[in-house]
Amino acid sequence: MAEEIFRSPKKRGRIMVMISGRGSNFMKIHDAILDGRINADIALVFSNKEDAAGLQIAKKRGLETLYINPKLYAEKEEYDKEIIHEARKRNVDLICLAGYMKVLTPMFCNEFKNRIINIHPALMPSFPGLHVQQKAIDWGVRFSGATVHFVSAEVDMGPIILQAVVPVMQDDTEETLAARILVEEHKIYPESVRLFFEGKLEVRGRCVFIL
Repeated sequence: MAEEIFRSPKKRGRIMVMISGRGSNFMKIHDAILDGRINADIALVFSNKEDAAGLQIAKKRGLETLYINPKLYAEKEEYDKEIIHEARKRNVDLICLAGYMKVLTPMFCNEFKNRIINIHPALMPSFPGLHVQQKAIDWGVRFSGATVHFVSAEVDMGPIILQAVVPVMQDDTEETLAARILVEEHKIYPESVRLFFEGKLEVRGRCVFIL
């Protein structure tokens, strides 16, 4: 059977950003759109948290925002179906997770296969999940970093787009390492979105080729 190949579109696209907090990576993506580095528009900033600081920031930037209360849905799939409906309504081409703290259901991941990207503050496939900076310190690794990847049903295991490497210092705390990694996140996330809408990302199996 021939290998399935996905090529990102070369077009001016529409993005939905999903956040649970301040969304600093969302702001860096929007900044890159405003200065012409990314050929796209943000169609919606969505959050599962009504008090997410990023929603107020998005409103001040003139962007459409939406909060849906997950407690109103008995099943995770029902909640995700509602988000999918909102994305479809807005003809979204790419979903960017920017500190969205809910795990997407396999149904959601399959619905937008190769069209959801996330940033993870570790060098995947090492240290999936939460508190990964502390895990890097506890394991005594010499280098950590950040990874932008396509989202799959398996948490923090999708095809890798870009990575940035950060040294782990012997006196690092979770906070100091996280701060140093965040600087690199702000570089590689907008760059990954830029490559997506320039049609330069090709997924073959679990590998991403930059064309």
